[in-house]
Amino acid sequence: MYIKMIEKKLEKLKADTQAQFGIMTPQHMVEHLTVTIKISYNRIKIPEFELSEKQKFQKTALLDTSIEFPQGVKAPGMNVGELMALRSSNLKEAKEQLLASLTDYNTFFEMDPTATTIHPRFSKLNYAEWERFHPKHFKHHFKQFGIWE
Repeated sequence: MYIKMIEKKLEKLKADTQAQFGIMTPQHMVEHLTVTIKISYNRIKIPEFELSEKQKFQKTALLDTSIEFPQGVKAPGMNVGELMALRSSNLKEAKEQLLASLTDYNTFFEMDPTATTIHPRFSKLNYAEWERFHPKHFKHHFKQFGIWE
């Protein structure tokens, strides 16, 4: 992941930045991305599971085509209209946690480039698949707050 580019875009995000879609606040969005990054390098472990045919199709569509991350998709394990509890004391701290997690993600896959970890919707992903997933996911949420220019 391109930490410097992400850091630059995050500088534009303020606590009062309004979402263009969805219910997340800026801090919720940053913390959501942090959780996803932590899942991808096993800092947060997800139990392994078998993909349904629908999930296989969705995985292929998202990871192996130029399709953008769709709006309105709820994070696995979350109910519609529900936000996760905030963990950081403010947006600045949440941004710092995200950037630190990105560094840890890069280190994890540098140490073990053949590792696979469990994605909550797509099951096992390798580094190349995470590297296709994360940019689309970040772009989706950065567009949500108008910081993807």
